[in-house]
Amino acid sequence: MYYSNKLDSLKDIFGTENINIEPNSIEIGEYIFPIINDVIILLDSDKYPMSVKSKFDMYSNKTNNKNLSEDFADDIQHTFGEEWKQYKEILKEHEIEFNNYFDIVNINELKNNRVCDLGCGIGRWAYYLKDRVREIILVDFSEAIFEARENLKEAPNVLYFMADLKKLPFRRNFADFIYCVGVLHHLPTPALDEVRQLAKYSPKLLVYLYYALDNRSRYFKFILFFVSIIRSLLSRVQNHFVRLLLTEFLMWTTYIPLIILGKIVSLFGLGRFVPLFEGYSKNSLKRIRQDVYDRFFTRIEQRFTRDEIYKLHDTFSEIKISNKIPYWHFRCDV
Repeated sequence: MYYSNKLDSLKDIFGTENINIEPNSIEIGEYIFPIINDVIILLDSDKYPMSVKSKFDMYSNKTNNKNLSEDFADDIQHTFGEEWKQYKEILKEHEIEFNNYFDIVNINELKNNRVCDLGCGIGRWAYYLKDRVREIILVDFSEAIFEARENLKEAPNVLYFMADLKKLPFRRNFADFIYCVGVLHHLPTPALDEVRQLAKYSPKLLVYLYYALDNRSRYFKFILFFVSIIRSLLSRVQNHFVRLLLTEFLMWTTYIPLIILGKIVSLFGLGRFVPLFEGYSKNSLKRIRQDVYDRFFTRIEQRFTRDEIYKLHDTFSEIKISNKIPYWHFRCDV
């Protein structure tokens, strides 16, 4: 059993000695949670993705209510599950992006830490962190967590949980450091409030939230307005094959032309004035496809200015916002 040598870690994470591990389940206090492919399923049964529901619907922890609450978006869960099953490969660009996100983190200080990746997707950031920390906890509410398990199968210091980050059953300060990159702005609840809630789980956070184009020219916001309308319409498309066709169409008719235009005008130092160029000019087609899918088929998208992020000072003693792409990623220290 994968978790047979991780019992002490599990007891510490959940803050209880009352844990019993079986080959296909784990008993924590009065609840029994299934384990699938070494992933511990902590979701309430009414929030199981279909693949889990078909196997383990007999586990009915906490509720049998099939009417999902307003703070849980099952369509977002489905979209990210489908996205990461389709784009499950760790790419070379991911290492560059990892370094960009962690530019305001001293990774050497994490050597003996327990680190948690909330909304881990395929584990692309944990992949570059696994050998530099003591232990990593991966959490995702979609089927992407199974892809993360596959991508990090050689790492013995990783624990995998399918869970709702808004309802984590972990103890206070269970992690030394938490990063939540590109996740909270897709929730149906205010993202900054969710950042505040994470303070109870760790004294140090790294967060990335979509920026409100507050450091861009006004025409960027004009373009975003129309893009948001298109996204709101396309996000209603549920057919996987149609989504892939639309992804190809948008990539070749929008992203690639703008990248080419950006390369041309960058010869005159004007590249930053072309939408998408700075973020995608060095990316492969595989990476661009994944981001097109992510941006146009996710219904909820919140955006924030630097000033709005600085209001988190009401909870955190220090807020450090990086001035580098991607905007805005920032550190919060309690």
